[in-house]
Amino acid sequence: MLEDMTLTDWIIDIALVLIVFRQLREERLTARTILLPLAIIGWAASQYLHSIPTAGNDLALIGAFAATGVVFGLCGGLLTRVRHHDGHVRIKATPSAAALWVLSMGFRLGFVIWSSHAAGISHIAHFSAAHDITTAQAWVVALILMAFGEVVVRIGTIVIRGRLVAARARQEAPAAPARKAGALA
Repeated sequence: MLEDMTLTDWIIDIALVLIVFRQLREERLTARTILLPLAIIGWAASQYLHSIPTAGNDLALIGAFAATGVVFGLCGGLLTRVRHHDGHVRIKATPSAAALWVLSMGFRLGFVIWSSHAAGISHIAHFSAAHDITTAQAWVVALILMAFGEVVVRIGTIVIRGRLVAARARQEAPAAPARKAGALA
């Protein structure tokens, strides 16, 4: 049904998991923190999103998986610790955020592996026929958009929370002491 996983597929999945595990140690929220996962998922999308099937219930399947990814991303972003320290926004994935990420990545990885075996092919084909899913590409698009939704919403949630924390820190910072009239510069 779905293609067997290539070495590149394994590397992408492992890299995305390692990104969150690396965040179990607190780090500054930087452009790299934001752009690296977006670049990985963007590359994956360019490799696998050749067309979006719209026949039958393909869009319903794609929408359900994408919405699931958005929910996972929102929860992961909210479960990530975001604080302002020493003038910088710092983030740290909590064990719950990391577990959620591994669970969702594991689901996608397991689904692809299962779908490449006879039992998985049979079950997916039966489900697809019973629910008017017209092509294997619908499953591919659904899984990619699930991952894309999770990554984008998780990062977006963390960035928004980081900006709010930084704004709050600026408001709470003591005002710089006013210079006395006649004081030397």
